[in-house]
Amino acid sequence: MLSKKTRNSLITSEYTTLISEGVVISGEIKFSGCLEIEGTIKGNIITSNDDTTSQVRVKKSGKIIGDICAPVIVVNGQVTGNIYASSRVELIENAEVNGDIHYQIIEMIEGSQINGSLMFSNKSNENDSNVSELKKEISSDDVS
Repeated sequence: MLSKKTRNSLITSEYTTLISEGVVISGEIKFSGCLEIEGTIKGNIITSNDDTTSQVRVKKSGKIIGDICAPVIVVNGQVTGNIYASSRVELIENAEVNGDIHYQIIEMIEGSQINGSLMFSNKSNENDSNVSELKKEISSDDVS
């Protein structure tokens, strides 16, 4: 599966939030640290401003209907929406992504599926226009 080096790099955050299997959340989630998803989220997931170490992990039972914007995104469940990673995307064997993936580094394991486009970006998270656009859209939704 994942090499020892990769597995260790996934656990870099001091703070982890778990959304357990069976939990359904409707609405945008803003976070810092590590967000592990075993349940269902209907809405966008985005890191707090200036956060460069956060990561989202969609576990095998996890399901996201919305966009994900974070430095590191690991998917082993279902994502219906676009993925914006300023650092790395990892698609594990049960990953199913229905949307575009914007990445700097991508790792795919046999069995993972993508129904969308792969878009390489050599820019950082804050300079990537697509990511900045998503962050502005979510922030403006909070104000209204």
